Amino acid sequence: MEIGIIVYSQTGHTKAVAQKLQASLTDQGHHASIQSVELVNDKDPLTLKTLPDVTPYEVVVFASPVQAFSLAVPMKQYLSQIGQLNDKKVFCFITQQLKKAWMGGNHALRQMQAACKAKGGQVSWNGGVNWSSEKREEQINNIVESIGRMIS
Repeated sequence: MEIGIIVYSQTGHTKAVAQKLQASLTDQGHHASIQSVELVNDKDPLTLKTLPDVTPYEVVVFASPVQAFSLAVPMKQYLSQIGQLNDKKVFCFITQQLKKAWMGGNHALRQMQAACKAKGGQVSWNGGVNWSSEKREEQINNIVESIGRMIS
């Protein structure tokens, strides 16, 4: 199965989770590739350097950090600019520094889900990692295992 993992990562945390997911999906026999949403420059979060194409994928995973208690602006911008998801199976995850999901994580996931549904995507699952939590590794493993199980 062709799986696209589309990531915006400012500090590398979100990309690290995406890489673990990619390795797990590859071990399951899928072709999973990571594509990054990048900015032209860090001072302008609305001007994207890259707009990864989702059309080649049967399944798409969107991953982004939480910024200012909301979905990161570059990921919002990217999701507003992509074409239709045409009933693709979609998974979403976020990373956030704060320990509690209600401190922006839940809101960011709702924003990501709404953007995907507006483009015709079928959101199958979402989750998050609270980076400062002592349960961080457990949360990462939950993302990797949950998405892997639902794709297979």
